[in-house]
Order: sequence, then C-alpha cells, then structure tokens
Amino acid sequence: MTSNSTPPGLARFNALEEHAAHAALHEACASTAWARLLVAARPFAGTGDLYAASDAATAALSAGDLAEAMAGHPPIGRPAPGDPTSAREQRGMAGASEELREEMLALNLAYQERFGHVFLICATGRTGEQMRDAVRERIGNAPEREREIVRTELGKINRIRLARLVEEDA
Repeated sequence: MTSNSTPPGLARFNALEEHAAHAALHEACASTAWARLLVAARPFAGTGDLYAASDAATAALSAGDLAEAMAGHPPIGRPAPGDPTSAREQRGMAGASEELREEMLALNLAYQERFGHVFLICATGRTGEQMRDAVRERIGNAPEREREIVRTELGKINRIRLARLVEEDA
C-alpha cells in the first residue's frame, strides 16, 4: 500500500528535535547505536521505511550494542516496577502459577549464567508456558546461535514498540 502522506504519528516523530527523537527511541530500545542510526535516517516516508531502518540497525549492532539493548529488558516474569511497557509485553506471565513463576526464575538465572545476559524473547502474545518452553529449548544453544536468535527477537520487540510510538495519539 502506497500513500501520498506520512501517517500523523510518524510525521510527529520525524519532526522531533534530535535529542527528543533519541529519547523516544530509547524507550523502544536501550541501544544508543540503534537510536543513532534511526535518527540519522529520518525523515521516514512511511512506517515500512521506519521498520526497514530498524531492522537494518538491529542487524548492524555490535556485540556491545546488543548487550546494551538487552540490558534494557527485565527478566521474563519480573517486569520492571512502574514500567507499563514490560508489564504489557509480559502479560502472558501475569496469571502464571507460583510453580511456573519459580521455574521461570530458575531458568532465567541458569540462562543468564550460561550466556551472560537476560533471556530475551518477544513475549507479546505468548503464554507463560510458551516462554518457559522457549527458554528450555534455547538454553542448550551455542552462544553464537543464541546471539542471532536474540538479535531476531530484539528486532521483533523493536518493531512492536516503534509501531506503538508512531501510532499513538499525540
């Protein structure tokens, strides 16, 4: 679908001063390099262009940039207090049994010990059981393989958060 006009939320984002655009993007992803690449690519004609730029920026993240991005994500089952974004995204854990919560805590710790960072998954729309099964499956991955899965999951999360950023009412 091609449109002659930029969606209002995207037009607002395109018009932000550089520091405000960086701050808005930091809410979506904690990677400074990712935000810098997106700010430099403005203005975006459409959301597809924004998502493509996000995907390219995510693919270009160094190991250090990826670590910075992951540091902005709380462990599954423990959304950051007062952070409606992580609470909304991890809604699948909200009604989890105490047993599942304890298992996720243990799996999160084991994963973090193995890979040196939080277990990152695009949790939107997933149940607690699906997230538990994913960490069980991924904990056996080679570090290189897991880093690429994390990059893919981060890209999905970034797209969801960018959509919310440019589709919100002013």
